Amino acid sequence: MSRSVLVTGGNRGIGLAIARELAAAGDAVAVTYRSGEPPEGLFGVRCDVTSTEDVDAAFAKVEAEQGPVEVVVANAGITKDTLLAIMSEDSFASVVDTNLTGSYRVAKRAVKAMMRKRTGRIVLVSSVVGLMGSAGQSNYAASKAGMVGFARSLARELGSRGITVNVVSPGFVDTDMTAVLTEDQQKTIMAAVPLGRIAKPEEIAKAVRFVASEDAAYITGAVIPVDGGLGMGH
Repeated sequence: MSRSVLVTGGNRGIGLAIARELAAAGDAVAVTYRSGEPPEGLFGVRCDVTSTEDVDAAFAKVEAEQGPVEVVVANAGITKDTLLAIMSEDSFASVVDTNLTGSYRVAKRAVKAMMRKRTGRIVLVSSVVGLMGSAGQSNYAASKAGMVGFARSLARELGSRGITVNVVSPGFVDTDMTAVLTEDQQKTIMAAVPLGRIAKPEEIAKAVRFVASEDAAYITGAVIPVDGGLGMGH
């Protein structure tokens, strides 16, 4: 049965791979994007997840196009990496506002319809950095770690309504964000990954597809690592 799905930050990278994977499974998939153009073949809505008004408007457009959102994937995120000693308060706050508080805005807007239907899937895209930490990424790590506590609290709140809330935690993935790394940096990363390579966006998407599926109906509050073994033990 086709479901109404919304993927934030779904016009490129991991988000686009997730949107295409869910569309291939037969779902009606909409994506939000802040800049650029919507991807071909998907319903696109311009939205800045740091704006509650934007999020409300995006959901209204998606609901009018394909019905109440039954699966939401909070993927939109940014980085502003630098060492704490020289990190501005704005650099810290803006990353947390986009990555963590943006997920709160999206989940809050989605959950009322899910509660009425007594079913739903909420998936938050975190990062191995949120559990391992990373020098120069204290803002990003804080935002991604916060998703875990947020998701597990929601899982306890919403479980009785048939709504699952899970976290997918990617490691290093072949996207625009990692494309800027030097060859030496990529070699260092791959040396730390037991599988010895960077992930493809489609590998993250398949994990999201699973936790959003009926097959995962008894999984909630989980953190699913898709990191080649980099974060083992976390």
